[in-house]
Amino acid sequence: MATPQKITTFLWFDTQAEEAAEFYTSLFADSKITEVQRYGEAGPGTPGTAMVVAFQLAGQQFTALNGGPQFTFTEAISLYVDCEDQEEVDRLWGALTADGGEESQCGWLKDRYGLSWQIIPKELPGLLSDPDPERAGRAMQAMLKMQKIDVAALREAADGG
Repeated sequence: MATPQKITTFLWFDTQAEEAAEFYTSLFADSKITEVQRYGEAGPGTPGTAMVVAFQLAGQQFTALNGGPQFTFTEAISLYVDCEDQEEVDRLWGALTADGGEESQCGWLKDRYGLSWQIIPKELPGLLSDPDPERAGRAMQAMLKMQKIDVAALREAADGG
């Protein structure tokens, strides 16, 4: 029997918790909605609408609450995605910035719900911490000019191209 995750990320939405969970679980393998608790006649939400949605993304537990408009997401917290390759970066970047999402700098974006994500290829940390400080510096300077991370352009910059 699997040990339950001790710490779960809890996300506050206005009214889009179930919609967001459905969207997020469509993007990652080993993802699913595990439970939806709905508002009853006692409220405070509309009876039958989602109150709390428990879901997994890549095997990690998350909880989403439809708590109302009092609180919104900021860049002070983000979800970091360790991408295998450029193809995964491109796929997630496109999906998460679609329909009202916003591109930011250095692999960061906000999705249509306002949640911040870092879509980072596995190769990036190695390029930025290369033992050759000049090579690492060139990679850093290239990354600072990017929105979506382009691995080939980073490699080229690191190599002095």
